[in-house]
Amino acid sequence: MSWLIDPNVRMIIYGLLAGLVFGFLLQKAKVTRYQVILGQFLLKDFTVLKVMLTAIIVGAVGIWGMQAMGAGFPLHVKGATLLANVAGGAIFGIGMAILGYCPGTGVAAAGDGSRHAVVGILGMIVGGGIYAEVYPQIEDGLLKAWSVTVGGSNKVTLAELSGVSPWWYIAGLVVIAAAVFLVLERWERGRAATA
Repeated sequence: MSWLIDPNVRMIIYGLLAGLVFGFLLQKAKVTRYQVILGQFLLKDFTVLKVMLTAIIVGAVGIWGMQAMGAGFPLHVKGATLLANVAGGAIFGIGMAILGYCPGTGVAAAGDGSRHAVVGILGMIVGGGIYAEVYPQIEDGLLKAWSVTVGGSNKVTLAELSGVSPWWYIAGLVVIAAAVFLVLERWERGRAATA
């Protein structure tokens, strides 16, 4: 049982537990179904948007709440390299449009019994391997192009960049999400009434 004391083992166990809970919640929200993802792309079903906005808000409150309570864990902020983010976002979007799943929903869909999601998971593994191989060549070029830096570091948050408390950003996000949910509910009710 001494292996449970090892912080690396504990981190892996916590990660597995968090992944199981996240996958369970994705399955319960029905975003592991291809038709739900397709409905989002066709602007007919906004379940994915609602789940993502909710997850972002819950995650933000959880992270900054634990920080405020003195949890003292380091934030692993990714670099604000705009060109690399745009390129990565385009690759992500193309992959999601082709497969019909994002990485999280793809793995959860495979766990839910979707055989075609397994092909996407293999593609993610191959893509990750290719990225790992080309990383040394693009590290000083594409990954640093259009980089936003503050105090010599490109690992900044909007709160650090603006000097505004992260809670103001979270409050703004809650207001935006509430407005989006309200508009979507009215629009979906209107569509259901005319159908």
